[in-house]
Amino acid sequence: MRTVVRRSAALVSIALVLGGCTHREETMPKTITGYGSWKSPLTAARVTSGALRFDHLVLDGDDLYWIEGRASEGGRNVIVRREPDGRISDVTPSGFNARSRVHEYGGASFTVRGGIVYFSNFADQRLYRQASGTAPVPLTSEGFYYADCHADVARGRLLCVREDHSKPGEPVNSIVALPAAPSSRPSADTVLTSGADFYSDPSLSPDGSRFAWVQWQHPNMPWDGTELWTAEVKADGSLGAKEKVAGSKDESIFQPEWSPDGTLFFVSDRTGYWNLYRSARLKTGSASVEAIYPMSAEFGKPQWTFSQTTYAFLSANRLALTYTVDGRWKMALLETDPRRFEPIDLRFEPTGGVVATQRDVFFIGGSPTQAPAIARMSIAAAEAEVIRPSTADRVDPAWISTAEPVTFDSDGKQVHAFHYPPKNPDYAAPPGEHPPLLVLNHGGPTSATEDVLDEKVQFWTSRGFAVLDVNYSGSTGYGRDYRTRLNGQWGIVDVADAVNGARYMASQGKADPARLIIRGGSAGGYTALAALTFHDTFKAGASYYGISDIEALATDTHKFESRYLDSLIGPYPAAREVYRQRSPIHFTDRLSCALILFQGLEDKVVPPNQSEMMAAAVRKKGLPVAYVTFAGEQHGFRKAENIVRSLEAELYFYGAVFGFTPADPIDPVPIDNLKHTP
Repeated sequence: MRTVVRRSAALVSIALVLGGCTHREETMPKTITGYGSWKSPLTAARVTSGALRFDHLVLDGDDLYWIEGRASEGGRNVIVRREPDGRISDVTPSGFNARSRVHEYGGASFTVRGGIVYFSNFADQRLYRQASGTAPVPLTSEGFYYADCHADVARGRLLCVREDHSKPGEPVNSIVALPAAPSSRPSADTVLTSGADFYSDPSLSPDGSRFAWVQWQHPNMPWDGTELWTAEVKADGSLGAKEKVAGSKDESIFQPEWSPDGTLFFVSDRTGYWNLYRSARLKTGSASVEAIYPMSAEFGKPQWTFSQTTYAFLSANRLALTYTVDGRWKMALLETDPRRFEPIDLRFEPTGGVVATQRDVFFIGGSPTQAPAIARMSIAAAEAEVIRPSTADRVDPAWISTAEPVTFDSDGKQVHAFHYPPKNPDYAAPPGEHPPLLVLNHGGPTSATEDVLDEKVQFWTSRGFAVLDVNYSGSTGYGRDYRTRLNGQWGIVDVADAVNGARYMASQGKADPARLIIRGGSAGGYTALAALTFHDTFKAGASYYGISDIEALATDTHKFESRYLDSLIGPYPAAREVYRQRSPIHFTDRLSCALILFQGLEDKVVPPNQSEMMAAAVRKKGLPVAYVTFAGEQHGFRKAENIVRSLEAELYFYGAVFGFTPADPIDPVPIDNLKHTP
């Protein structure tokens, strides 16, 4: 079935007919039973096993390629191609995993030109060349990682960000050129530019005469401050004199792109919001920078991975743009000469991966009732269709709790969140009972949550939990001032926002103050652990690969984040005492509630000892604690069976702690110090 979203129409085709299931009428009497024990068809296996993660859309002529992360295949990343007639097929053969580890989080792990695919293989991090119908052939040696590659067709080479792990110590980053065909030399890379700590977005002008890239230095992260540089490409392929176009330690540059006529566009937050700019050549030869359409909106994202794109060219003077206002992503068409900005009301959020032809815009997106999907928007009709859903097993809308935007006061500042009330067409709670509230904290912490349908959220709401998904201070999507609230205050303001959000929902009668739960992964796990340690608002919590000792994190993490805490906490070791004061592991005597921890044993970002120390400390204090580990998992669980187990184990844990029996049959979870048997 083709799902269509029209410019000004409601999501009737999505909301009423999903996968052949029509909207059910709620006419049958409901079973009355306590929140948390409701039976739901949205099992952990259903919301996990068939789901796909989409990333990095690439156009090669009229063929569209993308990455599919498949939990059902152990989290393997597969390159997929869609031909103009709609046929979809896998490109990556079995035994290969198209995933880069540059900057640890990777992204942009492949590119395509003339039907030939070049990709980074996760197991050895070598770059491979794969012609249609043939096996992949390695182009590079081990010890070097590659990402964000672009084809320089005229010179028969690839331009890539490279991370050199061949020697001890911190890896060295650079932008290199390498032959696009196998070479007899062990290492055929030519360094084009080096010396900065980090690089991204190598970009060649359409005529091949100019080159642009983004670079930045420790201790900055790419959303703090970066620089946009350009250089002429000489006849031998090397770079001529280099020129900084924009950026500084206090200005973040995002997604430089050359227009079809060779004008350099980019996004900058120099005015407080990530807006679109272009660089023009003056008669003196120097570059000038011009704002295209200033708005109090964000046209950029935090560059955790290389694969972030928010705009694409339809022609030299026309672009398709995506931008976020108040936490929700929108689409627009922009003509640059003369200026004309046309918002497109798709009622379908374009959350990333934007690429375009003259006729169509392709992107990753969704809605409160549509899980993430790859979509195509026709320029002529200004309508979008789903061409690859993330799951074939669509959810009947009777079970979907749609997000309600919430803004609340947190220590004198406005904070944003999405509230999901409990929803189940078959069950209702006894009169007067308020639901348990699960407060979610996204990772990053410089990131954001969105209100696109997440079936894992519905796993909770369909069982009788309310969910508050918080875009705490420091989140992106609300301008630089909101983002920098966290500077020097991590573990303070994010925790206060989670606490005040929970208290606000309880004060509104939308949550049971005796059953407030906090949950988070990675940096969100730290926020959860800090809230449980330094406040008494929450009665239980869950930490997924969360940070308990931020001093240990400062001394034991990968290069990309090794100085991240300089801005969030303070320079280490000068601010060592602040690190200790904000680390939950040193104050477990203040804990007074139950905790479950989940950890991948191969995690290089937050090593397992972080969770192990916290579990041991809570166990020693005599509080209910469960510690669940997964062999082979890294930072963020990718294997379906482990995601299923963690969801079920978390539900089991809350049932044991709060005294309700989940309707699901769940294998028991060992819980230390539990006073009663579940």
